[in-house]
Amino acid sequence: MFNNKNLLITGGTGSFGSSFCKHILRKYKPKKIIIYSRDELKQSIMEKKFNSKDQKITRFFIGDIRDLDRLTLAMEDVDYVVHAAALKQVDIAEYNPMEFIKTNVIGSENIVKAALSTNVKKVIALSTDKASDPINLYGATKLTADKIFTSSNNLVGKKKLRFSVVRYGNVVGSRGSVVQIFKKLIEQKAKSIPITDNKMTRFWITLDEAINFVEKCFKVMRGGEIFVPKIPSIRIIDLAKAMAPNIKQKIIGIRPGEKLHEKMCSANEAHQILEFKHFYLIQPSIIFTENKFDYKKNSLNEVGKSVQKNFEYTSENNQNFLNTKQIIKLNKKIKIL
Repeated sequence: MFNNKNLLITGGTGSFGSSFCKHILRKYKPKKIIIYSRDELKQSIMEKKFNSKDQKITRFFIGDIRDLDRLTLAMEDVDYVVHAAALKQVDIAEYNPMEFIKTNVIGSENIVKAALSTNVKKVIALSTDKASDPINLYGATKLTADKIFTSSNNLVGKKKLRFSVVRYGNVVGSRGSVVQIFKKLIEQKAKSIPITDNKMTRFWITLDEAINFVEKCFKVMRGGEIFVPKIPSIRIIDLAKAMAPNIKQKIIGIRPGEKLHEKMCSANEAHQILEFKHFYLIQPSIIFTENKFDYKKNSLNEVGKSVQKNFEYTSENNQNFLNTKQIIKLNKKIKIL
């Protein structure tokens, strides 16, 4: 679907954005991919990694999603948008709330405004498990962004433009992740590995899995839905054992705004959730005036079914947990340690 199309990726120099760009260049023949981000150094480094053919297709656009005019200019003649730009550090958000609101909330509204004023056909915004029943500022901003994208399908009128959201958990080995923290401590020959709580669990998804899921969602999205992949969970103590079996663990307590377990589907929205074979779909809670969609069957003829009344999808109650051996095998596969 990306052949001969123009694609824009906000936060395009980040872990997901840069890898998604390479995936599209490898699998399709796009007309142009625009990398939209604030950091000129990262853009320069990323560009040098491409061969001459890919460099002709890729455009690097310095800009901030807080800047509506710049964003609108970047979206001219764009067909598809992946919105990956965000401020993400949970503890930093607690001390700098307005900066996260400006980027994650107002920036998301700017994505919508720019898309509405150009000829964009589809927008997928990347969300986070922390947007489900949020207890921290970061999660609250991402929940707000999710609502902005969902409700914006009521603004498109007769346009073919559609907005959807993809929500998933921790990407293994991404910048700032617990894997990177543990890896750095191991390299520094630290005497202990810090563990927030020995009961802590997290959802676990590889970067390739995230990329493939977003690609699929572009194909099946109707507009207004939130896609949630079915992925495994891990126990943080098992991750520490897998990465540093000979280093003792030290319990340090929960940081500001941190959850013991993660949640991607809440019981409060169970009446909106459809279960498919490989993912859950959260239907919009509002009614669209111009378009009415049946989300139970998608363009790939996959059929979803309603979940039970009090259904929740959390990293604690997940039926699929990776043990230490499986974590070690996965880490080797994606070249961690």
